[in-house]
Amino acid sequence: MQADPFSEILKLTRAESLVTGGFSAGGSWAIRFPAPDKIKFFAVVKGGCWVHIEGEPAAVRFETGDVGLLAVPRATVLASAPDVAPVDAMSVFSRAGRTTATLGDGEDFAHIGGHVLLDRASGRLLADVLPPWIHIRAVSPQARAFRWVLDQLVEERAHAMPGGQLASAQLSQLLFIQILRAHLQACDPMPAGWLRGLADPRLAPALRMMHGEPARAWHLDDLARACAMSRTSFALRFRTAVGVAPLAYLTAWRMRLAERALREEGSAVAVVAHSLGYTSESAFSNAFKRINGRSPKAWRHADRRVRQQVGRAESSVATGIEPSVDGGLARA
Repeated sequence: MQADPFSEILKLTRAESLVTGGFSAGGSWAIRFPAPDKIKFFAVVKGGCWVHIEGEPAAVRFETGDVGLLAVPRATVLASAPDVAPVDAMSVFSRAGRTTATLGDGEDFAHIGGHVLLDRASGRLLADVLPPWIHIRAVSPQARAFRWVLDQLVEERAHAMPGGQLASAQLSQLLFIQILRAHLQACDPMPAGWLRGLADPRLAPALRMMHGEPARAWHLDDLARACAMSRTSFALRFRTAVGVAPLAYLTAWRMRLAERALREEGSAVAVVAHSLGYTSESAFSNAFKRINGRSPKAWRHADRRVRQQVGRAESSVATGIEPSVDGGLARA
């Protein structure tokens, strides 16, 4: 089976999509959500609304089945019309005391929202390659793939069926993957990075090769030949799309794998070095330090200390519940 860089990076970043709530509305209404501290997604499951994202010049119309993904911390207003004064989402959901709320008679519009959790250390690998926001229209060819997923997610949340929580979690994860796939297929502008590289069919073979055998001593000739391009054309196209030279990308990916091994497996530095194709521990340590600013041992020690501090902080937080930024409830 060929390597799947997309799946590997989602697993490495521990991307976990969760639906956290939603609301229904009727008549004239508008609600303002504060800037999220996580990647946020939402879907219109009934009716339509105007969506204005902070920093964008104008509101955008969302219809039934449209899905949005916000990857930057910007406030968002959803409204029945652009000129309606919004109420604050935090106050709406505080009054509701649950994961859903109703504005007006609730007959015209329905929405579900959620967020994507990422690993504290490796999450930037995904977050940094996403555009500020994505809008997938229900009428677009790319939306066909997740229309069933969205319908099933609504059904699971509407009825308390056995296994509903697990089914909703799995469907939420699949919805997030389908949003990213739809974005790749739509060929919308993307920041330079691995995601843009995967969207380029000319470059994807090289990325699959490097992810499939990261320990192999790949040469530029090998990668260019797999992409049916000259060395010069391949190197230029790769740097333009991914943002770095091919072999620099390979080194960076090796270091991400090294971080995971040092953090989760507790492997000796020499073992990690050998598994990633380095002929000596010192050569690996020098490469690791160039990328991370610390030797592997110092990095592992610092990472362990930070995780212990985070764990202590989380255990000391009260178990009270407060409204989340995407219309549901989250533990404080």
